Amino acid sequence: MNETVKRALVTGGSGGIGAAICRRLASDGHHVYVHARKGVDAAEKLVEEIIAAGGSAAALHFDVTDRESTRSAVESALTSGPIQILVNNAGIIDDAILPGMRPEQWHQVIDVSVSGFFNVTQPLLMPMIRTRWGRIVNISSVSALIGNKGQVNYAAAKGALNSATKALALEVASRGITVNAVAPGIINTPMSEGLFDEEAIERLVPMNRAGLPAEVAAVVAFLASEDASYVTSQIISVSGGMA
Repeated sequence: MNETVKRALVTGGSGGIGAAICRRLASDGHHVYVHARKGVDAAEKLVEEIIAAGGSAAALHFDVTDRESTRSAVESALTSGPIQILVNNAGIIDDAILPGMRPEQWHQVIDVSVSGFFNVTQPLLMPMIRTRWGRIVNISSVSALIGNKGQVNYAAAKGALNSATKALALEVASRGITVNAVAPGIINTPMSEGLFDEEAIERLVPMNRAGLPAEVAAVVAFLASEDASYVTSQIISVSGGMA
C-alpha cells in the first residue's frame, strides 16, 4: 500500500453525512471501514458502491456505547494494521425541551457522542501514536456553538466532544497526530428531513440554504490530509454562516 494511503474508520458511516465522508475518503485513495449499528444493510451497500467505483472498503458492525463489543471490533480491524484516520461521526438526536425530557433521552444522546468517542478512540491511539501520524476528526454540531431550543442534551453532548477535541489535541500534538472537530449546521440529510422548512432555513442561515453532506465531507477530507498537518485543536463550523 502506498505510504500516502491510510486506513480510515468512520463511525456512523451508513448515515447521510457519514456516507459522504466514506465516499470522499475512499475517492482520496484510503481504505475505509464503514461503521454501522442499525444501518447494517446500508453500510454493506455503501461498501459495494465504493468497491465498484474502484475504491477499498469494508463494513464494521458494533454499538459504540458498548465498550467490549467496540474494543473487539476495533482490535479485529487492527490486525491488518493501524487505523490512522478516525472520524467520530456516530451520533443521535432525541429532542425535547428540558422540563419534559426523559432521563433516557439525556443519557442516550450523551452516551453515543461522548462515551462512543472514548470507546472508539482510546484503543486506536497507541497503534496510531506508534506510526507518528494520525488524523482524528470529531463531528460536532453548530448546536454546541450557538445552542438550539429543544436540544439541551445534543448541545451538551457535542459541547463535550468539542472540549475533548481540544484536550486530546494537546496530548498527541507532538506525536504527529492532529485532532479537530467539524460542526455542521443545517445539512440536507434524512436525519434533518422535515425539521426545517425553506422559510426557517432562510431565517436561520445567512447563505439561505441547507448544506450538502459532500460539503461537510470536503472539510473532513482536508483535515484528514497531509495539507492539514499544522491544523489541530480547531472547531470548524460548516454552517453557511450560522456560527
